[in-house]
Amino acid sequence: MHEMALCESVLQIMEKEAGRQGFSRVKTVWLEIGELSSVEVEAMRFSYEVVTRNSLADGSVLEIVRVPGTAWCMHCGKNVNIQQRFDACPDCGGYQLQVTGGEEMRIKELEVE
Repeated sequence: MHEMALCESVLQIMEKEAGRQGFSRVKTVWLEIGELSSVEVEAMRFSYEVVTRNSLADGSVLEIVRVPGTAWCMHCGKNVNIQQRFDACPDCGGYQLQVTGGEEMRIKELEVE
């Protein structure tokens, strides 16, 4: 389950920022997760709860903001939204799509004290 490793990385980033910015507790974390990132949201929620126990984020709320998958269609030249890799272009039906967004995962915002 790579979600556990992702949560450990998120916690490391929060701990580093706590040292840099001087906060002692994280109350809420907003994570942007792309639709094409292969991150299972429920596994992420479970892993986050486990990883943050007895840390500065213990008991914090994890808010997940889904980022749509986007691609550029080589056939019709349009930027389109896609639900998963290898989808057909919703405009022309072509399969020559280059993914342009929706693969990322990043901390968007922290509520701290």
